[in-house]
Amino acid sequence: MTETDSQVSQTSQVYDVVVLGAGPVGENVADRTRAAGLSTAIVESELVGGECSYWACMPSKALLRPAIARADARKVPGLRHLVQGDLDASAVLAHRDDETSHWKDDGQVAWIEGIGAELYRGHGRLAGPRTVTVTGPGGEVTTLTARHAVAVATGTRAQLPDLPGLAAVRPWTSREATSSPSVPGRLVVVGGGVVATEMATAYRALGSEVTLLVRGKGLLPRMEPFAGELVAEALVEAGVDLRTGTSVTAVARERGTVLVDTDHGDRIEADEILFATGRAPRTDDIGLDTVGLAPGSWLPVDDSLRVEGSDWLYAVGDANHRALLTHQGKYQARIAGAAIAARAQGVPLLETDPWGAHAATADHAAVPQVVFTDPEAAAVGLSLAEAEQTGRQVRSVDVEFSSVAGAGLYADGYRGRARMVVDLDRETLLGVTFVGPGVGELIHSATIAVAGEVPVSRLWHAVPSYPTLSEVWLRLLEAYRG
Repeated sequence: MTETDSQVSQTSQVYDVVVLGAGPVGENVADRTRAAGLSTAIVESELVGGECSYWACMPSKALLRPAIARADARKVPGLRHLVQGDLDASAVLAHRDDETSHWKDDGQVAWIEGIGAELYRGHGRLAGPRTVTVTGPGGEVTTLTARHAVAVATGTRAQLPDLPGLAAVRPWTSREATSSPSVPGRLVVVGGGVVATEMATAYRALGSEVTLLVRGKGLLPRMEPFAGELVAEALVEAGVDLRTGTSVTAVARERGTVLVDTDHGDRIEADEILFATGRAPRTDDIGLDTVGLAPGSWLPVDDSLRVEGSDWLYAVGDANHRALLTHQGKYQARIAGAAIAARAQGVPLLETDPWGAHAATADHAAVPQVVFTDPEAAAVGLSLAEAEQTGRQVRSVDVEFSSVAGAGLYADGYRGRARMVVDLDRETLLGVTFVGPGVGELIHSATIAVAGEVPVSRLWHAVPSYPTLSEVWLRLLEAYRG
């Protein structure tokens, strides 16, 4: 040991709860445990506020909003002639920077201080049961001991394919796509899911020539097939070069130009390439091996978000692989915080609690999601194929938004579709999907119907306002009644 090594400070502290990760999920766990009077430490190696605030939800929607607003305006008589020009890319990027607080977390740090939690900056690792070591920016080491619980809220990272020489190409992941200081002239996007379709939408609107390479047969494979079909049609109409059934076989960068070879024998040249090919848990270097778990694994949990086989370790948000969505992670955080507090106080977790405050049941049957493309795609619950796979007797009902008066008022030539999937034995909804401009604001009504198991007969008496897009509910119910 050198003299410098011996001078590295080592301290220790004891808290009721230690949270690994200060993204929106970790913040909400800390908020709930502090509200219950439990002393709480929260550890973060990057920016407080996490992926959603700086590289995902907030910056991506800031990039997409002008694109969607212009697309909607171009379909409105008396307005379309005013919005035929290009977007002001500099202004869009500047607004994106404002929404991310210019990648500074002062405000989020102040919030943590305001709830009375203690923030530790550095890399946190488990070091045995109820123990976390934090290595700070200067190499200082702090050992945190949790009296009651450690909550892992470390989220996920982008997963890149195993292509030779890929690192030398300096590919974009979702982080680079949402934080780029400029708009590339030519962009190749690899993937067919949410990140791929949203970023193809945004950068095409900002002026990039976009090529979208999709290994599968279509877009948005986790939604109803018509969702991907309608989004694909719109992307092609916007000028995106969409190629399905296509895989990347090699990629290189020569004199600043990205060269992309496909399994069809094509070579595509671009300025940047974005891989949106999945997510992996950020659990590879958090000391899982010290508590008998496999580094880099997803962490299976019960409905109180406690890791299976443990009485003190929780995994909340993306790390447990239940639903990789910020709003679901925050929901889980509220449940986990309540469960940790109840157990710390010796209060039984009652299954009969009408609020279900200690059980994350919404992760199973009523997970809502919005894809902010043009058109938007929004869904909650099970698709028809998923419902059929459960063995239930089900029926789906589809209607076109053209049957809704509010759609014609929203935009000329409004194109969209809605589907509801009904459990015929119980006559309740198992899933709902909407595709069309502005449908993201409709999905919560569907979430209430699915989560609340509202009988279809009662939905008939939930009268939608006229003339709004919500009248699609009436059309769906009319079609179901026949």
